Amino acid sequence: QVQLVESGGGLVQAGESLRLSCVVSGRIFGINRMAWYRQAPGQQRELVATITSSSTTIYTDSVKGRFTITWGNAKNTVYLQMSSLKPEDTAVYYCNGLPSFAPWGQGTQVTVSS
Repeated sequence: QVQLVESGGGLVQAGESLRLSCVVSGRIFGINRMAWYRQAPGQQRELVATITSSSTTIYTDSVKGRFTITWGNAKNTVYLQMSSLKPEDTAVYYCNGLPSFAPWGQGTQVTVSS
């Protein structure tokens, strides 16, 4: 069974940075594209950033220039480096494939205070 475990969230002030980690266990072959998603209270889950097996990346407009998605060395880990955080980035952040291929993990809470 594939499991996704996200970590690295926290409470920060606007302008600060965080790095989120996502570890994929149970399946380390054949992952073509991974993504970070987020869900703010009362909102639908939205796609934030994607990375392909060849490390091509795509970002939603609101995070371009501030967030960076990368693979870990073993390709079963994906990171999201978040800089210049804004209060509107507050959400629970999740990772999964694109399209999703595993049950959603618990996510990691990111709270940005103004």
